[in-house]
Amino acid sequence: METRRRGNGGIEENTMAILDLSGFSKDNQHVNDDRIAFLEAVRSACIVPENGIPPTNKMFQAIFQILRDEKSLDLIMASYQLLDELDKRFPRVSISETEKSLELAVVKEAWSPFIFGLDVARGEREEADKKSGGSLDASAFLILIQDLAIVADETKIEAIETKFLSNMLLFQYLVSVLEGDFLPRNSVFTETMNWILLRESLLNMLLVSRRISYKGLVKDCLSVMCEICHVHDGFSHDMRCPENSSMELLKSCDTALAIALPEVEKCTCMAVQKLLLMTMELDFSKKKADTQGLTTRADGVRTPVVEIILDELTYNRDILSSFLQAFNEPKWKLKIIVQYFWKYIAKPSVRTRRSNGSTDDTTFDGLLKCFSNGNSTKNITKKIGPEVTQLLLAHGFQAFLSLSSEDSVEGISDPNEEVKGGSLVEICKYIISAFTRLRRTDEHMEILPCGKAALFTAASILSTKS
Repeated sequence: METRRRGNGGIEENTMAILDLSGFSKDNQHVNDDRIAFLEAVRSACIVPENGIPPTNKMFQAIFQILRDEKSLDLIMASYQLLDELDKRFPRVSISETEKSLELAVVKEAWSPFIFGLDVARGEREEADKKSGGSLDASAFLILIQDLAIVADETKIEAIETKFLSNMLLFQYLVSVLEGDFLPRNSVFTETMNWILLRESLLNMLLVSRRISYKGLVKDCLSVMCEICHVHDGFSHDMRCPENSSMELLKSCDTALAIALPEVEKCTCMAVQKLLLMTMELDFSKKKADTQGLTTRADGVRTPVVEIILDELTYNRDILSSFLQAFNEPKWKLKIIVQYFWKYIAKPSVRTRRSNGSTDDTTFDGLLKCFSNGNSTKNITKKIGPEVTQLLLAHGFQAFLSLSSEDSVEGISDPNEEVKGGSLVEICKYIISAFTRLRRTDEHMEILPCGKAALFTAASILSTKS
């Protein structure tokens, strides 16, 4: 280890000089050239060799500061890519297998872009930034998401600038760090039921921080997902600008930025989804730990993220379609759709503790059975509306088909059958029956394109199975 530190000495000696901009403009080309050379030197020492030298904390800090502060598109992209590669090559958290069980290996002295427990006022943030080596606390992470949501909501081309792209890449990197820390911990927790591993995860420390509004964070994530990710048939970029705006964009900002922006926005949507999915998995694991008495009062009580999403989709139906198109993880998507319907469907009056398992109303086929007669179908469409009903049924069927084509879903903690319910043939029959009931309930109702696609797919599957 000492030899590796000496090997990094030459690079680290120049780190602070590279970051010291006193007497120089941030746009100074010499400064940019020095920083590009620094990034290349780190890559040559740490990534290129088969036995690369692990970067020091100061080197990590320097690269991260370049990503946060730079205006040069080349430096932004280069620093982001280098950080991503370094994290993959030298993970902070990993799983080691022993003969008896899985064990978690944590590099405790490793640098992190997050710092928690730093209780500072907003006016003291700049000084705190220096002390933390540029790492972000929970409130800074929330502000980053809020900035993305605000700019995403802008309709003016002037809002599309380098800083927006930089913030999206910064957010993507931070989510990848959270993911690299959480997934190994959650895997070992599933094997060992050691709740402390998840309690100490970066994600959990972020969400329980008193410096952020947890519900606000989730709502801002939904705003980013639904505003940036204007999707149709997957990810197709929509600049949300008037006609012929592409030429205006090319004139008003760097051509390279205009070319890079659609892909960065796509990846940002995926990063938002990863953050929400990890939070759902954390909620699921915490519920398991709580059931077995592994949690304490110190763990607090937090509203599950699925409930917050459901409330937001219920009271802001304008984002429902965008959310269903952007959120494409089938297991949790189907759970959300089933629970959305059950907010409006009368439940049995008698329930017992033993009904906490996989009951009929938690599965997709259990939901579709509610469309088995005209009265229940009419009640559902009266409360939800025919268009929303069709939208949910179509996307639910799509998610069911995705789950049916997978033997297992990576990162999901419980079997797919707990949400799928019936067989493929049964679900296809239920879907056709549900849309038939909808049409009989309202003869003037038009079947939406997504509904027609669901009906065609269901009929095609049944024809091949007969």
